[in-house]
Amino acid sequence: MASPDYAQTEARLIGVLNQFLTKHSSELKSIALYCPIQNEIDLRPTLLDWAKAQAHRQLALPYAKEDKHLDFYLWQAGDVLSPSKHGVPEPIPSNSQRPQILPDCILLPCVGWSESQDKKKHWRLGYGGGYFDRTLALLKKLGRQPICIGIGFDWQKLDDTKWSAQTHDEPLTYMLTESGLRP
Repeated sequence: MASPDYAQTEARLIGVLNQFLTKHSSELKSIALYCPIQNEIDLRPTLLDWAKAQAHRQLALPYAKEDKHLDFYLWQAGDVLSPSKHGVPEPIPSNSQRPQILPDCILLPCVGWSESQDKKKHWRLGYGGGYFDRTLALLKKLGRQPICIGIGFDWQKLDDTKWSAQTHDEPLTYMLTESGLRP
């Protein structure tokens, strides 16, 4: 069971996400989220509410391909998911009811995060597989850049003297924590 402080922190983070969704509701039609693992915050209930509010809104989940890139497939509550080789629940690509899409916005869970010294770029530390970075680099190369939002907590901010972005790391559009949305 989560501590009261953690529950309040989670509620504040979800409140910031709701503010973002309200502000950008006219430009967002599809959002890729993630199935939480370990201690990642579960955004599915919030995003299911967002999608239900207007019929044209869609949600998607990532599917990890053998080449270490991600594809995104439509997702609805109750869909059968299959564990990836890393144990992450993901869609089944052969499900003809849930086609592949390119979402307008991708939410990326963070193990840690950092910002550049000029505070103009934010970077995500994940589990080290590089799937999101490879996928975002490919999309950029193809001229398709969805809004990319890192999801994390203030306490996960990394000390810049101990960690810095690598050349293969892709910057986030925004970093979202319980204290706000950082552009």
